[in-house]
Amino acid sequence: MTLKNAATAVRLNAHAPYSNFKVGAAIRAVSGQVYVGCNVENVAYPEGTCAEAGAIAAMVAAGETQLTEVFVIANCPAPIPPCGGCRQKLAEFGSGDVTVTLATTDGDEQVTTIGDLLPGKFDASHMDRS
Repeated sequence: MTLKNAATAVRLNAHAPYSNFKVGAAIRAVSGQVYVGCNVENVAYPEGTCAEAGAIAAMVAAGETQLTEVFVIANCPAPIPPCGGCRQKLAEFGSGDVTVTLATTDGDEQVTTIGDLLPGKFDASHMDRS
């Protein structure tokens, strides 16, 4: 299954009763395995979960910690970018040159990288105090 097909399929499972804005994400781990996630809203909006975060959580739960490709899709007028928090989450598990495809359900796609989405990222080197 392609990342596009996986993200498109899981998007339909999104729990978005408040915004009706369903998002699907699929990531490929270094093993080649594909993990998916969809947004899960909560009536207390800050308690919801983004699609990208769900896919990353599934990958980590399976014992993997490195992603090699990302695909995100939503029904919107322009290709859907990850929110700031998800950009940081993607950067935690993928290098700056990892391809991220942003898409609409109408077929528009934009290809970028984690590095382009999050220049100047906060990473583990910032934790060094030597």
